[in-house]
Amino acid sequence: MINGKKDFIDLSHYQKNELITILNTALDLKRKSNTAFKPLAGKTLGMIFAKSSTRTRVSFEAGMQKLGGKGIFLSQNDLQLGRGEPLKDTAMVLERYLDALMIRTYKHKEVVEMARYSTIPVINGLTDFNHPCQVMADLLTIYEKKGKFNALKMAYCGDGNNIANSLAVGAAKIGLNLHIATPLNYECNPEIIKAVQNSTVTFSNDPRAACEKADIIYTDVWISMGQEQQRRQKLHDFTGFQINNQLVEKAADDYIFMHCLPAHRGEEVSAAVIDSSHSVIYDQAENRMHAQNAILYLLLSDNINIKSEI
Repeated sequence: MINGKKDFIDLSHYQKNELITILNTALDLKRKSNTAFKPLAGKTLGMIFAKSSTRTRVSFEAGMQKLGGKGIFLSQNDLQLGRGEPLKDTAMVLERYLDALMIRTYKHKEVVEMARYSTIPVINGLTDFNHPCQVMADLLTIYEKKGKFNALKMAYCGDGNNIANSLAVGAAKIGLNLHIATPLNYECNPEIIKAVQNSTVTFSNDPRAACEKADIIYTDVWISMGQEQQRRQKLHDFTGFQINNQLVEKAADDYIFMHCLPAHRGEEVSAAVIDSSHSVIYDQAENRMHAQNAILYLLLSDNINIKSEI
């Protein structure tokens, strides 16, 4: 457990020291990833997918295997959930078979409800509201590349979506200066903006101001899964927000570029940036597994023992 919490649903539930514990655990487990260290031997993770995925599925399955456990893929279309079974019934049955449950879905309330009725840990693999596992991987990557969080400037330019929501909370908790720039009418969730008031997070509609002197520049797709019908409108509304050479010219000389993937070259980012030496997108993607392994280990292991680095 992470300070007595049995679930991992929202970064707002955690304090800075708890997030640091997750990051230290991830660093330690990453060093041990190809060793005989198997702390979750005999443990089984169920993985419910209402949204398709590459990184979430493979990183959780491979991660459980590296820790000595097993992951079971559960498509929502193959479950009775797809035929209208109440979440309560599904939760109370699955807890009899599994040690933990990960859910990647659309509605955030579905993850919250599943956790409410389940006695086993429930992990938020993504909702339309937030993406906490991704942001833990992002923070891990930033620390590996920069060796610190303080005295850094991070720019996020694009849609005020689930990634932006979780980045805002994570940056505020960890003390990372984050400037989120979104087009008008595409701002982050109002609850998130209110929650991070008077923190290290600022908001604007100006991507150039966000990227100026930035040590880290981050973007995400403009058209998320399920928003395909908005494509034409969004491409118009996001004019000027593409991360390209013109936008990053005033960033720090050693800035790093981040993207949670999948990416659409020529839309939210140019090929010249995403495929440059500044890009750390593949290290970032790998760190999904290590960050999630840390969360699984802290939630499921009976014998927690980690080395602190941060």
